[in-house]
Amino acid sequence: MASRTPKRKRGKTDVGRDGKILVAVDFGTTFSGVAWVHSSQPNIRNTIIQWPNAISEGLEGITKPKVPTELQYVGSKIGWGYKISDSAPRHKWFKLSLDPTQERNLFSLEPELPDAYPSASSHHVTVEKMVIDYLTALRQHVEQVLQYKVPKDTLARTPLQYCLTVPAVWSETAQAKTHACAVAAGMTKDEELTMITEPEAAATYALDAMNPHHLKVGSVFVLVDAGGGTVDLISYKVIALKPILKVKEAAPGTGALCGSTYINRLFKAFLSRKLGNDPMWDDEVLQEAMTTFETFTKGSYQGRSTEAYTIPVSGLADNAALGIRRGKLTVTGADLEGIFQPVIAEIITLVKGQVRATRPTVPQAILLVGGFGQSSYLRECIRKAVSSSDIDVMQSPNGYVMPFSEERVVDLANNVEKKLQLSLTSQYRWTAVVEGALMRILSQHAPLSIRVDISERRARKHYGLYICTRFDDKEHDIQKRFWHAYLGAFRIEVMEWFVNKGDAIKEREPKHLSYSQQKLVARGHPQQVTMTVYFCTDPDDSGAPLYCISNVKELVKVTADLSKVPISAFPISQGQDGKAYYSIEFQIEITYHSACTKYELIHGGKNYGQVTAEQV
Repeated sequence: MASRTPKRKRGKTDVGRDGKILVAVDFGTTFSGVAWVHSSQPNIRNTIIQWPNAISEGLEGITKPKVPTELQYVGSKIGWGYKISDSAPRHKWFKLSLDPTQERNLFSLEPELPDAYPSASSHHVTVEKMVIDYLTALRQHVEQVLQYKVPKDTLARTPLQYCLTVPAVWSETAQAKTHACAVAAGMTKDEELTMITEPEAAATYALDAMNPHHLKVGSVFVLVDAGGGTVDLISYKVIALKPILKVKEAAPGTGALCGSTYINRLFKAFLSRKLGNDPMWDDEVLQEAMTTFETFTKGSYQGRSTEAYTIPVSGLADNAALGIRRGKLTVTGADLEGIFQPVIAEIITLVKGQVRATRPTVPQAILLVGGFGQSSYLRECIRKAVSSSDIDVMQSPNGYVMPFSEERVVDLANNVEKKLQLSLTSQYRWTAVVEGALMRILSQHAPLSIRVDISERRARKHYGLYICTRFDDKEHDIQKRFWHAYLGAFRIEVMEWFVNKGDAIKEREPKHLSYSQQKLVARGHPQQVTMTVYFCTDPDDSGAPLYCISNVKELVKVTADLSKVPISAFPISQGQDGKAYYSIEFQIEITYHSACTKYELIHGGKNYGQVTAEQV
C-alpha cells in the first residue's frame, strides 16, 4: 500500500520574513507530548506542560510534561487526556491497532478498546476515528497555547508545520494510516506533515545531552527507546566530534511490541485470576487498582522479593488467604517478578541481539530512553544480562524530574511497613522523543542550530525490483526461463536488490536506477509503464533470494502515465523477430527519509509523481 505525498499548502504569507512555527508531536501509546519553536528563534524551544482537566478548559488544569493518550465518548462529546476523570471508562492503547500486521512477539497484543460510550448510531468507534479525534484535540490545544505565547499578528501570518513521530518497527500501512489521520486532524492546514521515527528522535536528543568527554571517535553505543507500546533499538558509531557530533548507524535497527503497557495487561490478568470470583469485584475496583499500579507500583518496583506492595481494592472483604486487609491487597515481590518477567525477557533478547549485531566492536554503553526506559528494574536486568561484556547501562541525563510521590512498601523480611519518597526515576528525560523530533525538523530550517548529525542508517530489510535479465544455465533455474522475442534469446525474471539488509543508507540523497521496456508498435501508443518495488525481511539473515518467492512481498507500485506523451518521443527499433517495437527508457528515483522512502518514476526528464513507502 502506498500513500500519495500531500501537496504543499500555504494559507499564510510572509514565510520568508517571519519563518515558521515548528510543532513536534510525540503520539505515544500511553502518553503524548508536544514541543514547538519559532524557526527564527531556534534557541528558544518550548515543551507544552499545561493541559486541560475535567474542571478547566484553559491552561490552568494540569501541569505535566505529557498528556495521557486516552479518549472518552459521552454522546457527541469527546473527552481526552486529563479531562477524563480517574474512575471513568476510557479508550487506551488504541494507537497499537494502527498496525495489525506487526508481529506479536509475546502474546495477543490487540488492545482492549471497551466501547463504553458508543456513538448515537451505536456503531463501534474505529481505530482511525479515535486517532483522528485525539490528534484533533491535541492540535486544538497546541493552537490555544500558541495564542498565549505568540503575538497575535505574528501568529496570524506565520504557518505551522507539524512533525509527527512513529515507531520504527511499523509497517508502511501503519505509517500511511497515521499520516492520513494527521491530515484529517488538521495538521496540514499550512504546511505538509513531516514524520520521523521515534528512536531516531530519541537518539538526537540523547546524543545532544551526553557529556562529550565520554565520547570518542569509533565509540559504539546502543540506544534503547522503551515506551508504552513499542521498544526500538538502534546502534550508533561516533565518526566525528567536531565541529558537531556526527554518528552513523552501526547495525540495522530492531524492535518489537513489548513496552510497559503489556506489564499492565499482565497485572490486570493477575488481578482477575486472583480476585475475579469475589462478588464485590467489578470494573470500578479494577480501575482503581490499575491506576495505583500504573502510577506508583510499576515505577517503584526494584526486583526485591522481600518487599511487597499494597493495592487498593475498596469494598472487598478481609481475606487472609488472598492477602486482603482493610480494602488493600498485598502484592509480593515474587508476584511482581512473574508479571514483569515476560516483557523484560523480550527486551533483553532484543538488547543482546543488537549488541551481537555491532560485532566485532563491543558497545561502550547501552543508553535507555523513553518512559519505560527509566525503570530502575529494567536497567538492572539489562545490566546483569550484559555484565560479562563490560558494557555500561545508562539512562538519559539532564531531564525532567517527576514530582515525588508517596508509596507504602512492606518489608516482608522484617515485617515492617515503610513509606518511600520516590519518583518514577531520578534524572531522566520523559520528553526525549518529542524534543529530539523538534531538533530534527528545526535543523532543516535553521542549519546553524544543528549539533547532532546522523549521517547514515542501516537498512532493516532487502528492497528490490523484479527484472528481466539474461538467462545463465549455471546460475538460473531452467524451468523459469522464457524466450524473449525482441532480443531473440532466453531470458529470466529475477530479483534485483538495490538495497540489501544492513546496507548503509544516506538520507535525502536521491538514487537513480535506469531501466527500459519494449512494447509492440502494432499494439498502439504506449499507455503506461509500471514497476513494482518488493521487500524481504530475511529474519534469519540467510540472504536476499534470487527469485520472487513466498517471503518476498510487494511494497509499492510506481507508475508513469504515458498516454499524453507524443508518439515521436518513443524510439522505434526492430526486434530479432522482425517486428517493430517502441523503446521506453525510464528511471526509478529513490530518496530515503527518516520514517519513509519516496519512489518516483522519471521518463523523458519528467517526474510522474511520488509514492511514499515504509522506512528502509
